[in-house]
Amino acid sequence: MLLRERMELTMEIGRRQKTNRLAYYRPYAKQTEFHAAGASFRERLFMAGNQLGKTLAGAAEAAMHLTGDYPSWWAGRRFDRPITMIGGSESHELTRDGVQRLLVGPPMSEEDWGTGYLPKAAISGWTRRSSASGALDSVTVRHTSGGTSTLLLKAYEQGRAKWQANTVDYVWFDEEPPEDVYFEGITRTNATGGSVAVTFTPLKGMSSVVSRYLLEPSDDRTVVRMTIDDAEHYSPEERAKIVASYPAHEKEARTKGVPTLGSGRIFPVTEEQIRVEPFEVPRHWVQIGGLDFGWDHPFAAALCAWDRDADVFYVTRCYREREATPIIHAASLKPWGPWLPWAWPHDGLQHDKGSGEQLAAQYRGQGLVMLDGENARRKLEMERELKLAEIQQNGALKRYQIDAELNLKREQNLAEMAGGTALTTAHIGGMPG
Repeated sequence: MLLRERMELTMEIGRRQKTNRLAYYRPYAKQTEFHAAGASFRERLFMAGNQLGKTLAGAAEAAMHLTGDYPSWWAGRRFDRPITMIGGSESHELTRDGVQRLLVGPPMSEEDWGTGYLPKAAISGWTRRSSASGALDSVTVRHTSGGTSTLLLKAYEQGRAKWQANTVDYVWFDEEPPEDVYFEGITRTNATGGSVAVTFTPLKGMSSVVSRYLLEPSDDRTVVRMTIDDAEHYSPEERAKIVASYPAHEKEARTKGVPTLGSGRIFPVTEEQIRVEPFEVPRHWVQIGGLDFGWDHPFAAALCAWDRDADVFYVTRCYREREATPIIHAASLKPWGPWLPWAWPHDGLQHDKGSGEQLAAQYRGQGLVMLDGENARRKLEMERELKLAEIQQNGALKRYQIDAELNLKREQNLAEMAGGTALTTAHIGGMPG
């Protein structure tokens, strides 16, 4: 009889754990930090490596807000009433396999719905989505206050317009959203004073969403980063194997949550492999400046030098600034050398809407030696492509910092993320076109 009672007790414990997963959630230190930040910041980014627990943390918190069932250790934001929430990812399939799976249960096994972070007893209903097998459109959740919360499941691929209809209290973006979808999500919470949580691994590089968190400080916004060393479910040996399994140029993003450069590195090499100590550029080396026009999207410029004897190409200086006029940009670039020729992209042929003056002509008027005409641009682009191909096949690629003011703000943010090691902030490649 005693053995039977023990078996029944063990089965009951297993059933409760399976159908009330939320009650057994015990976050790691970094997950706790992310949750607690919700009490002070409207926008939060949990930027972490792969398989470290960022999505799991996002799901557990979403379940707490939907149910109103918070543990005693909870220090984050609390909702004492039913809420309306949007949860989404890149596609309906990814939303189903990520957000829905962790909140509700295995998508293709309806009898197991209620084994995610939403307790089975709290799920009162759902509606299905016809466009993806096993996908749900919405879930109704019982709240401890007596009412019901609503979870709406969406996908970025639907576009910004499909995120417009609802006024919500909470938005969870699992995986990095496009900028327009992100801002639409924020807009949906304006009327309610709601919150936005984002969880992803920064494989898309220094995108507009990542830049918003890292380069645009705000009292309403914060980022928490989790590395593989913060994931307590891995042993030191397992961590070493995981790190070794990734290609060199993705290690920092996949294990430390550090954004890859630009929109992804052009060359599959690490910073340590291409960085050299500063030195004076010899006068006989070829030098050229390249710039990219911008306003909201930042204006950027780079100074490049080519050691033709050794066939090594260097990026020696960088400049990046947004919402500034040609006068400001030119004043910052002229000290690099009044003789320096500047290559520029074809949008410099456009005319300013206010003055009617050609964009490139405005910089020429401020004293920059802008390369002339369409033919020069085409020639430079052809040379650039040929040079890049040659470098990839035979040559080497180097980059160094001449002075501490090189993209200082951006450098400091990224260096901080890497534990004090300065990271490349320039987009390393061939001669800008």
